[in-house]
Amino acid sequence: MPNATVNSLDLYAKVEDLLGVKEAAPSLYAHYLLFLNTIEFDTLLDVGCGSGDFLYQMKSALDIPEVQGIDLSPVMVARSKEQGLDAACINLCDLEGKYDIITAVFDMLNYLDKETLKGFLHCVKEHLNEGGFFLCDINTLYGFENVAVGSYIVDDEERFLTIDSDFEEGKYVSEFTLFEKEDTRFKKSQEIIKQYQHTVDELVQLSGLTLVACDDVKLYGLDEADKVFVVLSKA
Repeated sequence: MPNATVNSLDLYAKVEDLLGVKEAAPSLYAHYLLFLNTIEFDTLLDVGCGSGDFLYQMKSALDIPEVQGIDLSPVMVARSKEQGLDAACINLCDLEGKYDIITAVFDMLNYLDKETLKGFLHCVKEHLNEGGFFLCDINTLYGFENVAVGSYIVDDEERFLTIDSDFEEGKYVSEFTLFEKEDTRFKKSQEIIKQYQHTVDELVQLSGLTLVACDDVKLYGLDEADKVFVVLSKA
């Protein structure tokens, strides 16, 4: 269901370690862990599980009986499986079964435009058990305008990556250009990745779920929150 193509998701998977995501993630994961530690549950589904780091840490910290991850990137699913996790390359709406907890971590919802978000949240509600919780985070306007926008260049011995990003009228557009070393030459890959600004009120309205918690998150030591951690329940 996400608007991003499989090609763009796989390109992102190739460069995620260059973007500082793993360094910032623990501060965000802490919000999820603190909430999950206050409730009892048996099943957790992580949508857009990526390389499985979040699932692995939650399972290890909380000893959850059943955890599962899904992602539309075959590259990411393979990485999750390498960590010994149950992961599949499937759309949430095509998945069977219901869960006590569903999570969508680190920008996942921002990759959905308004119409797609509405359909996605409907599927979240359908796949939640009664009394279950949906945990997610979204970028704030400040996060888009002051953290994400601009040009970014990074490289290691095997890869050279440039990202040029702009944010206008609620839409964030970034052009990823990657050069990968192959023998003595570099292979070029290029994709456009889009994100969309959403509000907590929109999540509540579109999902039909009840707002339980809403906490500001500062991942990069800035004056204002660049993300919001949100908990919704199927009461």
